[in-house]
Amino acid sequence: MEPTAVTTERLLLRPFEPGDAEAVFAECQDPAIQRWTVVPSPYTRADAELWTRKLSPAGWQDDSMYNFAVLPRDGGPLVGALGLTRRDHPGTYEIGFWTAREHRGSGFTTEAVIGAARWAFTALGADRVEWRAEIGNTPSRAVALRAGFRMEGEQRAALLNKGVRRDTWTGALLPADMGLPGTLPHLPARDVSGAL
Repeated sequence: MEPTAVTTERLLLRPFEPGDAEAVFAECQDPAIQRWTVVPSPYTRADAELWTRKLSPAGWQDDSMYNFAVLPRDGGPLVGALGLTRRDHPGTYEIGFWTAREHRGSGFTTEAVIGAARWAFTALGADRVEWRAEIGNTPSRAVALRAGFRMEGEQRAALLNKGVRRDTWTGALLPADMGLPGTLPHLPARDVSGAL
């Protein structure tokens, strides 16, 4: 897919550029980002260069992941990062994000997640956006809940982070949750207590 930008009321989500490397490097020094996300730890300038110059653009080229630098719409420093990764099931994407420390609690990340999910449903034809975070990452869970994700449970050893399998919370957002049509029909579960 051709790299594209998404705008929300206060934010610009645009593909990462090589010039973002220094800001990404600086923000990824935050121990919370290193602890709760799968970014390398320690995080080096070479990691930031690799991400902004090679890995992020390659995801757009092969349609495997769509990563966005999250910025104030009216200009300003990096607010955070957000990515949508294609999953094994057609029409399913996983969302992940981190927020720069000085912007936490501003509502920017929830706004970015909602904007990216809407884009996934309309531009990518997604029928499901999944969220997961290591159990204990309550700020990420709070963002997912505010964005409308329905919690679906816990998965044991579902996340490999820095060589350790970790248990996760999981949730999902469907097009109907945002008042949008899906590309395929959805048949919600119902009580089947009398079924054979």
